[in-house]
Amino acid sequence: MNTQNIHLSMRTGSDGRQMAIAEMLRSRDFITVEELAVHFAVATQTIRRDLIALCDQGVARRRHGGIESVTQGKNLAFKDRSVLNREAKQSIAAAVASHVHDGASLSFGIGTTPQIVAEALLSTHRDLKVVTNNLPLALMVARGSDFTLAIAGGNVRGSDLDVCGPSIDSFFASYKVDIAIFGVAGVDEDGSLLDFSQDEVRVREAMLRNCRKSYLVLDSSKFTRAAYVHGGRIDQVTAVFCETEPPARIQRMLDQSGVQFIRSSGPA
Repeated sequence: MNTQNIHLSMRTGSDGRQMAIAEMLRSRDFITVEELAVHFAVATQTIRRDLIALCDQGVARRRHGGIESVTQGKNLAFKDRSVLNREAKQSIAAAVASHVHDGASLSFGIGTTPQIVAEALLSTHRDLKVVTNNLPLALMVARGSDFTLAIAGGNVRGSDLDVCGPSIDSFFASYKVDIAIFGVAGVDEDGSLLDFSQDEVRVREAMLRNCRKSYLVLDSSKFTRAAYVHGGRIDQVTAVFCETEPPARIQRMLDQSGVQFIRSSGPA
């Protein structure tokens, strides 16, 4: 049994295990209950509860003795990602909110963590200017605040609920925001930022070219996630927000480059 796996299970709880199991299913057709119980050093009954939750969310299907993937070879749909690791994402959002001033202009990228950051800002801030290609985030801001809102036009990716395509560069180039807030699919051990498509990388790079500060928001599961499209490095942003400390090699990169690492008050 890997000691790191035991520590991860104890630190992240059911949300962390469920996210990790969902990620394991990206490269596996089938995983048994017994294998998962050993991997996370918990009882089989605990794993069965996690698997029931994942199946209820549509992330996996039950098979005798375990579960099988319903999303082989691609990212989870937005609605499925939004319920995973939510406690960690909310703590990250609270930390980001404390580093945003009233009246700031912000660009938001795709994904669930940026949306949860925007949700936190709705209840704490005034007079924000929001620029985004994230459709659920834009709808939430439009319905729930008097913030100024600009949204990208173009092709909508149905499972991710965002706007991508050739027009995205000119959209973000039309604004010079105070802070760009974005996530990634994964961070490689060498510091490379990873996503699942070139469209996602293009959005992030367009945001980075048109901001004064850049905040990378990610929960700790992203440090072990194997996405495959490379775009940029973790030491090229202004600050990184996460609920746990990063791997030692990543922390050294951040220290050497002067990137601020901000640990939120997430699960210990």
